Amino acid sequence: MRTKILAIFACLLWGSAFAGAKIGFEYTTPLHLSGMRFMLAGLFLIPFLIYQKINWKSNLKEWRYMLLFGILQTFIQYGFFFMGLDKVPAAISAIIIGGGPFFVAVMAHFAMKDDRMSFRKILAIALGMSGIVFISFAKGGSIHTDMTFYYGVVLLIISNVVGASTNIIVARNRNKVSPVMLTSFANFSGGLILYVVSFFTEDWFIKSYTIEFYVAWIWLALIPAVGFSIWYSLLKKPDVKVSELNMWKFIVPVAGVILSWLLVPGEYPDLYSVLGIVIITVALLILQRK
Repeated sequence: MRTKILAIFACLLWGSAFAGAKIGFEYTTPLHLSGMRFMLAGLFLIPFLIYQKINWKSNLKEWRYMLLFGILQTFIQYGFFFMGLDKVPAAISAIIIGGGPFFVAVMAHFAMKDDRMSFRKILAIALGMSGIVFISFAKGGSIHTDMTFYYGVVLLIISNVVGASTNIIVARNRNKVSPVMLTSFANFSGGLILYVVSFFTEDWFIKSYTIEFYVAWIWLALIPAVGFSIWYSLLKKPDVKVSELNMWKFIVPVAGVILSWLLVPGEYPDLYSVLGIVIITVALLILQRK
């Protein structure tokens, strides 16, 4: 039960990132914002590492492994995610990012001996994806002819595939490093790379930062700092299967929709969104039924 509660909490955090990112885009460019976000996220965890009395010397021996994570998870996965989100409407982004459990389940089937596909998983994935499609239509999904849109879609799909691979890597190296140390190192190193790359590839436009920007920036930094620390701690457990844990990520677009109802002026419940949430709930219940 504790694993489920922590997984749900992490997914609720990630579900709030869409609104924060869109606010940040009003003030600066995607990679620049992403770099600022993850460097701050890495720094946020240092006091917690000190409080936990983590063995820094032992963990830093695995700096190559943690740097690989910084490149894969932070630089590639979230760099592509932010660039794709900047080009694709939030509704369509929700469909693609919400398909993450599908990519994880397929890759885990071939990479993890104890994590095979089953009829129950296939049914849960199919229902979960159906629920996300319902929600996306409620948020204004439509056919696009602009090639920039399809470029954004490709970036989001790559982000999903890389995210699936990092989950499997953590599960296959359960006792290599502290999950909090891994999160802090990967966030800061990947964020630094994003920041440097943004300097050469983007035309920064930096408006006068307001309280709104600082709140969004700090919140965006807290999400990966807390979310990935929880997630990697769960993946280290021997009894946790990568594909089944990632099914909870169907909650992410649901959280995004519900939070928009509560926080964004003009947003309100509608039939498609409610149906989508019901379908995703049924999918998660099927997954839990043994």
